[in-house]
Amino acid sequence: MGALVGLGVGVGLLLIWAAFALPRTPKTSAPTSSALGGLLARAGLSDVTSTSVVSLCAVLFAVAFAVVQAVSRTMPVAVVFAAMAAYVPIAVLRQRAARRLRDFAEVWPEAVDNLASAVRAGLSLPDAVAALATTGPEALRTDFAQFALDYQVTGRFGECLDRLKDRLADPVGDRVIEGLRLAREVGGGNLGRLLRNLSGFLRDDARTRSELESRQAWTVNGARLAVSAPWIVLLLMSFQTSAIRHYASPGGVLVLGIGFLVCVLAYAAMMRIGRLPVEKRILS
Repeated sequence: MGALVGLGVGVGLLLIWAAFALPRTPKTSAPTSSALGGLLARAGLSDVTSTSVVSLCAVLFAVAFAVVQAVSRTMPVAVVFAAMAAYVPIAVLRQRAARRLRDFAEVWPEAVDNLASAVRAGLSLPDAVAALATTGPEALRTDFAQFALDYQVTGRFGECLDRLKDRLADPVGDRVIEGLRLAREVGGGNLGRLLRNLSGFLRDDARTRSELESRQAWTVNGARLAVSAPWIVLLLMSFQTSAIRHYASPGGVLVLGIGFLVCVLAYAAMMRIGRLPVEKRILS
């Protein structure tokens, strides 16, 4: 009996200490201030650190340099291809981020329609947002499931919306979430009409952007092929040691450097000219 009383007193003291000492709000992730951190967030890889990506780039640089150097025995050529290999993770992240934003742009109108239907059916706004974890589009279910768990644990709608915005890292999602926040704080009976108007606007925007992207895709792919063709030829020439050795001379290094710089500038200019306007996250 004495041990039971002592155990109960100890547990009670521990709970009292936890009520005052432990933080009352869940720990939120630090904002991604660096460009690489923002790219990881847009790609849906917020759990991956920037240091891991930089380490992967360094490993790919070393491996590519060792392989090309062993094949061609020409250091300038090995350095050029090692630099290209080091950029591969960044290119993959950019493509993943762009594809993720395109997927989100296609499914946001459906998600807003589901929200409007849930509000019209009498659900509260937090319950309607949490219901997207099961009834919403597949691309958004994981993030809204995490929102439902956050709201179930904390009960703080505003803080849960902030964490949802950080996970989505999507300009369209920012507008939707801020609209929900405003409707929650101000109130009123126009939420259903607001959501329907927003859904129509998002559909028109997604349709226009899809048409523009389909028209410019062949031009961008052709430009990429034109930039990569000389380096594919150079890589095939690396297997002929007698031919590739000329690039180890000062003149060969100069040709490689100028060619690499011209290709980088041409590719950047091509992507800049052919890039569609991207909405910025002004509400993040």
